[in-house]
Amino acid sequence: MADPTVLVSGIELKVLTLIRQLRLLKAENEQFQQEINQLKRENEEQKNMIRESESKMKILKTAKTLETKEGTVEAKARVNELLREIDKCIGLLNT
Repeated sequence: MADPTVLVSGIELKVLTLIRQLRLLKAENEQFQQEINQLKRENEEQKNMIRESESKMKILKTAKTLETKEGTVEAKARVNELLREIDKCIGLLNT
């Protein structure tokens, strides 16, 4: 059987190696968490940009439809939709 001091030294070396690996993994995990948070923020910003772009596109489409006589049915439908939204808002304000 091996000398107890040699066994203890081997165990200490393995424990120190594990502690070192743990610290490295914790640091790596922290970096990943920061990256995830950054990507989440970027994702939200892009979603907001898409919503704004869709809203602007809808407005431009309505304006273009109102300019031409070809889209009168679409224009009337859009105006009716806008009126319903306005009525909802007024209803909410009155409650």
